[in-house]
Amino acid sequence: MSFLLQELLTKQAELFAERTAVVMGREHLTYSELEAASNQLARLLKDSGCERGDRVCVFVPKSPMALIGILGILKADCIYVPLDTSSPVPRLAKIVDACTPRYILAAGTVCSHLDDLMAENARSSAISVGWLGEGKAGGAHFNSKFTLEDWRGYSCEPLNFENRSGDPAHILFTSGSTGVPKGVVITHSNVIHFVNWAVKYFGIAPGDRISGHPPLHFDLSTFDIYGTFSVGAELHLVPPELNLLPHKLAEFIRRSELTQWFSVPSALNYMAKHDVVQFNDFPTLKRLLWCGEVFQTPALIYWMKRLPKVRFTNLYGPTEATIASSYYTVPGCPVDESAPIPIGTACE
Repeated sequence: MSFLLQELLTKQAELFAERTAVVMGREHLTYSELEAASNQLARLLKDSGCERGDRVCVFVPKSPMALIGILGILKADCIYVPLDTSSPVPRLAKIVDACTPRYILAAGTVCSHLDDLMAENARSSAISVGWLGEGKAGGAHFNSKFTLEDWRGYSCEPLNFENRSGDPAHILFTSGSTGVPKGVVITHSNVIHFVNWAVKYFGIAPGDRISGHPPLHFDLSTFDIYGTFSVGAELHLVPPELNLLPHKLAEFIRRSELTQWFSVPSALNYMAKHDVVQFNDFPTLKRLLWCGEVFQTPALIYWMKRLPKVRFTNLYGPTEATIASSYYTVPGCPVDESAPIPIGTACE
């Protein structure tokens, strides 16, 4: 049994080395590739001074590279803090100031935002930047301590971990009741307990093709990532731009041949509003899960009438409860549009 989140990946890399782990567009990483790259990054982080319990921010758009960053941080015995690449810089500066990271890992289109972020943060002189994108990166207020080329030279061999299951794995920042970002600390065992229950309850298996719809700073993504890696399934990251194109979201489910979809209800409502789901659509889909908001019953009826063979489950709970604390699988298509969907009973 795994006690640390990164061990879920290592186990699957040993069992299913050449099986696809993550897909986004034309990018594919096998379990062995993801394991090797995250091992290399972890070794570089340790070599660069990261110690057990250090916070490392991930300022990378949703991508396979972001997952390499997350797993490399865990393997360095550190705590990852995913940053929303679309958030205003002043909000990001408050998060960085609160979590006092040793490093910020960055890649993609965030270079100018990172420059502004480092300029605004009072403690930026104590923060190093690791650039995970192609080529060099630097600005008026930051210079990358290392780049992609640097960590590719490190050993791919597994590491020994100092962390224990009760140690923090990540910090997710919510808006807080006052509008000031609040960091929720989630341990390895928090996530593993939920994932172990969910895998058993939903019957997630190696042949599953699982959606990765939410952004990586949102707690729903935790289930997508580690639920996938716990069984050796495939994680299909949904490009954020598809959220504005309901017909493209529906096509993504078809083309990816997903077996599980998990999102906030607003994405499902949007697809229902534009009537992009056909009767008996998505023939490979087994489970449709939602969490984070109330799913209005008329929209649920729309989905259940079109997908009579799919199992529909409402998950409910705050970030502090690690994704969800209760669940309710809808036994049949509701007949009363005004009847609310229950939040159900407590997860194990």
